Amino acid sequence: MRGPLAPQQVPIARSRSERFDDFVLDAVDRLKPRWGDQLASVEFSVEEVPPVSELGDGPGRVGGEPIPFGRARAAAGSDPAAVVVYRRPLEARARDRDTLGALVHDAVVEQVASLLGLSPETVDPGYDDRH
Repeated sequence: MRGPLAPQQVPIARSRSERFDDFVLDAVDRLKPRWGDQLASVEFSVEEVPPVSELGDGPGRVGGEPIPFGRARAAAGSDPAAVVVYRRPLEARARDRDTLGALVHDAVVEQVASLLGLSPETVDPGYDDRH
């Protein structure tokens, strides 16, 4: 019979939300070499789902815009610029962990592009290759 596992033998368990946060941080880190100055004051965060105000309502939702994967907000007054990525819509769209990482990266690129007034292909030249 085996005894209890020593602490160093037990892998650190990461929750799904922690792994998702890591994908967002990885995406931001990949953009920093090129856009570090522009992103230095941008706050990045994760929310579970978009607010109802971003979803529309009623029959228009069926044929309307797809559920957003994120949003960008320009700096206003003392509020810094912000990029928010929505976890559940991206997880629902991904078929596996690798796909989720790619979708999160694309969502971050799209929101940074919106914030900077650029195309996603300008922010990340590889973006066009994936679309």
